[in-house]
Amino acid sequence: MFRNSLSKINYLVENINIINLLQLEGFPLIVLTLSDFVCLGLSLILKMGCLCAKETITVNTKKYTVREHLGEGGFSTVLLVEDNTTRRKYAIKKIVCHGPEDQRIAVKEIEYHSLVKHPNVIECIDSTHKGTADPVVNATSEVLLVLPYYYRGTLAHELERRAKNNDYMNPIDILNIFLQICEGVKAFHEAKPNPLAHRDLKTANIVLNDQDMPVIMDLGSVAPARVKVCGNQAAQTLQDIAAERCSMPYRAPELFNVESYCMIDERTDIWSLGCILYALCYFKSPFDTVYERGDSVALAVISANITFPEEAPYNEDMQNLILSMLKVNPMERPYVYSVIENVYDTIAKLEGRV
Repeated sequence: MFRNSLSKINYLVENINIINLLQLEGFPLIVLTLSDFVCLGLSLILKMGCLCAKETITVNTKKYTVREHLGEGGFSTVLLVEDNTTRRKYAIKKIVCHGPEDQRIAVKEIEYHSLVKHPNVIECIDSTHKGTADPVVNATSEVLLVLPYYYRGTLAHELERRAKNNDYMNPIDILNIFLQICEGVKAFHEAKPNPLAHRDLKTANIVLNDQDMPVIMDLGSVAPARVKVCGNQAAQTLQDIAAERCSMPYRAPELFNVESYCMIDERTDIWSLGCILYALCYFKSPFDTVYERGDSVALAVISANITFPEEAPYNEDMQNLILSMLKVNPMERPYVYSVIENVYDTIAKLEGRV
């Protein structure tokens, strides 16, 4: 009936459901030899498309095995990896650079990790830079950052889960989480020798550990906080960078339409903090719905018409705290130190200590 073991195995694999029914009706079994079992293994592997080795990544002296892809952005890929020696899991951020400017920005990200050390800012455990990007000869380089792995995922994931059942958080729990985010932001604003701004603060760039401690990640958009803009070209350059690297529903108004002669400072992050606190309360940034509808986020942000869902269990104190950060004029926004003080005051009011 069968020419060889492989033909027998192919018949079994393709007709397994029919064979099971025939056996239930008392038909004789098809007997497999040792040779058949070898062919069975190969046949199944080939049919499943699994005849491939796990990717290994080397960072300096350590080797890591890739377990899965965690995410992908416009500039990088994040991989879940396992240390080949300790079997501990890490996340590796892989940035492929297509030109000298890409390479400069990626290497700068490593430098910013060394400048900002704080429990609420993700640690860069190790890093390496391979090759030289040169578009003339179509050569790319690669920058790798080894980061802690947070299996719970991002704050955005947590809020999406809660939104399904309108599972609002306790206001004091919200403020305690937000306070720690502010402390992490303060570490950027206090960086030496010059203050830094994160420039892409959002719930998707904050991970949670087992104790609900928020950790700010993705330093790919970090830049000097204070920028003196002189002229149309400088304004357009900054506006283009913001369009490329700052998420629209969390982007400060002054970055949508950069004036030709102005001063941009760290209070771009304060606007983003206001959007994050809003999202902690109501599951989304106040401008996420505008973005999802395809309407103009820039117009919505510049008009700053903020509304609050009535069914949510948050009082005027929480809403005023949010509004204090969502001022269209950056000069009217508080610095992070004042935000932290305001959060403590709001907690005291909610606890009845004031």
